[in-house]
Amino acid sequence: MAKNNKSKETKSWSEAEIVLKFNLKRIRAYQTDLMKEWLDVEPPQFNEFEQQLFDRKLNEALQKIEGWSEEDLKMKFLAHILELGHLHDQKNVIGFFDKIISAEVEGTFLRVKSDFMLAKGFMNLHQNPYFHFQEYKPNLNPTGEPMAQLLEAFLIGQAKNEKSIPLYGVEIIGERWRFVIMEAKEYCISHSFSAVQENDLLKIIAILRKFKHLLFTRLMD
Repeated sequence: MAKNNKSKETKSWSEAEIVLKFNLKRIRAYQTDLMKEWLDVEPPQFNEFEQQLFDRKLNEALQKIEGWSEEDLKMKFLAHILELGHLHDQKNVIGFFDKIISAEVEGTFLRVKSDFMLAKGFMNLHQNPYFHFQEYKPNLNPTGEPMAQLLEAFLIGQAKNEKSIPLYGVEIIGERWRFVIMEAKEYCISHSFSAVQENDLLKIIAILRKFKHLLFTRLMD
């Protein structure tokens, strides 16, 4: 007898559909306590190598980001910003690129590709997710709405995590970064940062480093 696969069918959600389906609440004023804490950073301190890398990548982005494809954006820029942000593998927390994650959430099967995910894991096995980003080439994204996909990743992360913790992430569209925190049914979105503005890019890197501090001091067992 053929199996009924209807429960495993997936769809391309919009942010509004995700909000209504799962009864989420978007916090309009981005200055919640958790977001205030995350965005409260000092400029990062770079060693000589990091400063050279920062200067080079900022200049490349200024000149070329508008023409980059998704893969160009990831390999030529984002991977280096993540490294400067200290989101590298450490202990049993691993960065995974292009991982398909899925879970049944309130009777609905969700499946999405996480462009980058920081999670507890070993080798290619990921378990408890803590951080996601969704990234796309500049302007129009042909493969889905990025905020909706980030919310899907958060909902899946909530279903998979062993304890209830806030989930952190970022929506990236070309040069624009918006940081997002989801706690229970509420999610909060920061104002936009431009990765081709020096002061904004420094703050982006400092915010990523701040997340790593929060992860090891508060979010993990």
